[in-house]
Amino acid sequence: MDSAAPAADYSGLIDQLSVQSVKKHFDAYEDVPWDDPQYAIDADDSRWELPAWDELGGTSWYGSRPAGVRSRIGLHMIATRMKIGWQFENVLQRGLLTFVEALPDRSPEFRYAHHEIIEESQHSLMFQEFVDRTGLDIPVFPLWMRLGNRPVIGSASWFPEMFFLHVLSGEEPIDHVQRTMLRDHPHLHPLVRRIAQIHVTEEARHVCFARHYLRHHVPRLSPLRKTILRLSAPLIFMGTATLMLRPLPSLIRAHDIPRDVVRDAYHHNPRHGQVIAASLSTVRELCEELGILTPGTLPIWQSFGVA
Repeated sequence: MDSAAPAADYSGLIDQLSVQSVKKHFDAYEDVPWDDPQYAIDADDSRWELPAWDELGGTSWYGSRPAGVRSRIGLHMIATRMKIGWQFENVLQRGLLTFVEALPDRSPEFRYAHHEIIEESQHSLMFQEFVDRTGLDIPVFPLWMRLGNRPVIGSASWFPEMFFLHVLSGEEPIDHVQRTMLRDHPHLHPLVRRIAQIHVTEEARHVCFARHYLRHHVPRLSPLRKTILRLSAPLIFMGTATLMLRPLPSLIRAHDIPRDVVRDAYHHNPRHGQVIAASLSTVRELCEELGILTPGTLPIWQSFGVA
């Protein structure tokens, strides 16, 4: 379904996504066995430990920590990503509500966008329920970042192509991380596994919609708006991907992770750069297809580490 569709088929594809949202959807409390003893959260459970292929988990500093410390850092890392996911879903839902407010009657996007809002709300419930059950206090984004999200939300009505680039900048890295965990982490805690399975299943529709919306609408943009997208895209992808894929300062402080360890694990680690590039590979290909990534703008993408 993710292959490009002719413009004439666009409405039919959106209708199909709406039908699939009815046929296959999940409830945050019906479909996750929160109170099953096997799904209980114990901070000393070794299954929370970061795998060796994780940037921080592969450091000698992390490997030298006692088992309980390693598991608590891993749990904190997962809870932090859940909280970031919750905040991203919050921006996405508010943006989609702004998006549908500007749609004319009988727009196929109206019904689908509301299905997605419902699904994202269920994801928000899952993420926050997990955080609450850890007992950890994960801070929300700082005020400056929350204020910076408002133009993103507003763009859903006056520049929706820009908004859906922001959407993919968050959805693609989250999807990459969760699919990697499901594939390469055989001892993943069953609660995280279940949440990830639900999330990647429904996010596949959300990513599909955003990609096809861009395929349908970007070619119709004015030269000025296309130029704005070309200049904005690498900055958007770099900012969101690093937020999603690096530990927050609050986590670093909570576990006294040395600065040189953080620097070597993320800032000076070619492997981390490869993870960021891999997490954005499909949306980067889409941008190239749509003329957002061009030979002229490629050096900008490369300087930001997203190409």
